[in-house]
Amino acid sequence: MGIIIAVTSGKGGTGKTSITSGTAASLALMGRSVLCIDMDIGLRNLDISLGLNDRALMDFSDVALGRCPLARAAVSHPDLKGLSLLTAPLSLPASLTADKIRALLNTARSMYDYVLIDSPAGLGTGFRLATCGADRALVVATNDASSLRDAQRTVAELDRLRQVHLVMNRIQPKLLRKLRTTIDDAMNAAGLPLIGVVPEDPQVILCANQGLPLTSRGRRGAALACWNIAQRLEGKQVPIMKIR
Repeated sequence: MGIIIAVTSGKGGTGKTSITSGTAASLALMGRSVLCIDMDIGLRNLDISLGLNDRALMDFSDVALGRCPLARAAVSHPDLKGLSLLTAPLSLPASLTADKIRALLNTARSMYDYVLIDSPAGLGTGFRLATCGADRALVVATNDASSLRDAQRTVAELDRLRQVHLVMNRIQPKLLRKLRTTIDDAMNAAGLPLIGVVPEDPQVILCANQGLPLTSRGRRGAALACWNIAQRLEGKQVPIMKIR
């Protein structure tokens, strides 16, 4: 049975979508079958980050409400074998409940090794739907005080999950030195164990604008960090990379 992982944060702009797509693509390159579900209703930019811009015709609400089977709605990546996307609707149907989302995820669990959910920012209805059927979560934060405080609030909402890890994203060493802070300080502020440190990397924006997954640019920078996160999800002991 597959593992359901919610990628979330309390604050917008932390880079959840790039972490979701980079980690999912890395798992696919490792030979795993991976379904990405974009649950950032309305914004839904995961298709761009994966290089699947506007390919999806059906969304997760169509599957959850019984209008379309998952196998038909999920769009397969043309270049990354084993990687698929289920996109979000433009608005949340009133009839879409947590029970229907859990049923959808149980179906996905039987078809894929990993299901990565790109959760919306904040702790509202969208967040609750995105996390209601998760086995574990990755909380994405940057090294500013408001992001780390929001990460703390997110952790409090995920207390039912046995495994919740922190991803520090868009890290700039010079800024850390100016702030006289460290990744350890961020871990203490968020109250979570660390699973990955991802550097600020212009390739993230360049790849998205060119319709390419981050992994297409080789294994360095943010792409390497996502590869290492994927390895840790697989249970491998990989040292946290030092960002200079």
